[in-house]
Amino acid sequence: MKILLTGGAGFIGSNVADAYIREGHEVVVVDNLSSGKLENLNPKAKFYLLDVRSPELRKVFEMERPEIVNHHAAQMSVPASVEDPMFDADVNVRGFLNVLESARAVGTRKVVFISSGGAVYGEAEEYPTSEAYSPRPLSPYAITKFVSEHYLAFYRHQYGLDYTVLRYANIYGPRQIPHGEAGVVAIFMDRLLKSEPCTLYHFKDEPKGMTRDYCFVGDVARANLLALKNGSAEFFNIGTGVATHTLDLFTTIASALDAKRPLKAELKSPSRAAARAGDLKKSCLKVGKAALLGWRPEVDLKTGIGLTLDWRMSKG
Repeated sequence: MKILLTGGAGFIGSNVADAYIREGHEVVVVDNLSSGKLENLNPKAKFYLLDVRSPELRKVFEMERPEIVNHHAAQMSVPASVEDPMFDADVNVRGFLNVLESARAVGTRKVVFISSGGAVYGEAEEYPTSEAYSPRPLSPYAITKFVSEHYLAFYRHQYGLDYTVLRYANIYGPRQIPHGEAGVVAIFMDRLLKSEPCTLYHFKDEPKGMTRDYCFVGDVARANLLALKNGSAEFFNIGTGVATHTLDLFTTIASALDAKRPLKAELKSPSRAAARAGDLKKSCLKVGKAALLGWRPEVDLKTGIGLTLDWRMSKG
């Protein structure tokens, strides 16, 4: 089938595009390259250099007439959303509405929408958090993701446009850039590879840092494949169900690198700084519902960090 993938030159989107193409699907990528890279693009994908807010997007839809839209394009940083909520909403809400209107106009059958399980639930009282928990977003970024889910329900009710929502945990892996919620993996790796010290952000009552659910991008790509045919009008957490403190994440990364290239002693412990505006103390997802997609996580953190580090070191 033909799939239009927004943000398909980005870290996660490009991995999803590769998975779609391996399965024989025709992929059209729309990306403005604000954070995506040309080198991430699969050579078999058709590429349009375009912002999702552009009026020209409708013309792309009219020319390509995709059966499926996979929407990964986003302003993805929680701190940036706090600093500039208007820009965040412009990209994540107005941009997404432009995608939905274009899809409706040409008869697109389904939207696979990427939401954020790592943000929309807020400081959840249920922990790990299931899809049954009512989201309580605490950042502009999280609010825009939750609002977008409501727009999907409207478009299905009003126009019959089907959808599946994937609420990601903190995704890491090859091609990751040091931005967004899981960007800490890339940040730690980049700094340690350059022999620079790392900083651990934390709340006063949690010296080991915040807890997050880190999911490997290869597992995420499989979820996007399954969502093409499954999960009609449903939302699913995509994570591991394993909570990891930032300090433990750092130790896993530092140990993996130290085994390959010994680190100086002073680099093996991070410095400390206060949590930033919009940061959550803890986030971890229950992922059992994703079995309805036919999905479960397969790559544990140590293995995934090793694969990611191998990729980063291969890039020099």
